[in-house]
Amino acid sequence: MGLTSHEVLALAILAAVLAMTATVWLWPRLARTSWRSVLGRIGALLVSQFTVLCALALAANNYFAFYSSWDDLLGTGNQGPVTVSSGSGTSRESGAAKTATVQLLGKETVEGDEVTGHDPGQVGRIDAVRIPGPATGLATDAYVYLPPQYFQPDHANARFPAAIVMTGYPGDAKNLITRLNYPGATLDLMRSGKMQPTVLVLMRPSPAMPTDTECEDVPGGPQAETYFAKDVPKVMEASYRVAADPHAWGVMGDSTGGYCALKLTMRNPGSFLTGVSLSGYYKAAEDATTGDLFKGSEQRRSEADLVWRLNNLPKPAVSVMVAGTDEGDGDYKQRTDAFVAAVQQPMTVATADLPSGGHNFSTWGRLLPPALEFLSQHLRVQA
Repeated sequence: MGLTSHEVLALAILAAVLAMTATVWLWPRLARTSWRSVLGRIGALLVSQFTVLCALALAANNYFAFYSSWDDLLGTGNQGPVTVSSGSGTSRESGAAKTATVQLLGKETVEGDEVTGHDPGQVGRIDAVRIPGPATGLATDAYVYLPPQYFQPDHANARFPAAIVMTGYPGDAKNLITRLNYPGATLDLMRSGKMQPTVLVLMRPSPAMPTDTECEDVPGGPQAETYFAKDVPKVMEASYRVAADPHAWGVMGDSTGGYCALKLTMRNPGSFLTGVSLSGYYKAAEDATTGDLFKGSEQRRSEADLVWRLNNLPKPAVSVMVAGTDEGDGDYKQRTDAFVAAVQQPMTVATADLPSGGHNFSTWGRLLPPALEFLSQHLRVQA
């Protein structure tokens, strides 16, 4: 029986009910003061609590699709290769803001394979920063990965392409380093000639935590879309040698970050022309963490639905990739097929697919190399 099967969940719930019933029935017999009775009470409590936790964990996993199989959960087995489909599409203004720069919180180096020492000219550097938003008044912590070429004399005057990389919500930007290892994956691809030197801005998908803004400009609230589309590129261009050109900028992310990547690219082609979504969705979430994003406006709600935009508004001249699994991540496959079918020129879409996998770091880690390659192929610094 599969991890997400109804039979497994039913058995777990039955085991929890039986364990609790047995604990209640045996408790009077275990009320004595002998050491056997004490051990019996401890054992009964542990078994009942363990079975209840297992049932809750299975129910949560079935709902959120964190793990799609026992192999996915245990990290065993071969789930198949990533299948990449090239970009396709049926017949493919930023406002002024005062100068601002990042607040540097710290520096560290990242070591890649077969590299020793801490020379940023060999492995690059990660800066811990705080990025202010001069146009929005928002600010959030982030990490900036600078590639080795940034520190090499031959590139001393070069400006580099850049990408905003977002976690899921609530997430932690550090997970993009410790769990997904974007710097290490980027370094490996650059060494193999599959990726050009690129600056990565690693962030959470909300600059107004704990609110989940869904990268939306909320009426009377946080202007999250403007922060990511206008403030972050402007501040980065003033702080680092990155190109001030939408051709040189992209957005990438997983889960909520994937939705934001597509949304920001499709709605802001004057800032980004490339977007990559890893297991992202296509319609803004609305729940207790988001609050009222649209203040009752059905038009704003529709415009945050990416499939609705493709079916009802002019298609932007942007390139995107949607990457995920055919099975194991809820209705991702069905929703993605609908999104891809709605894309028309001048917009193009590519896909990267795994046969199976859950909504988790293991899946996104396997999708990362082709996703980064796609991103790099579409970023360019204008002469």
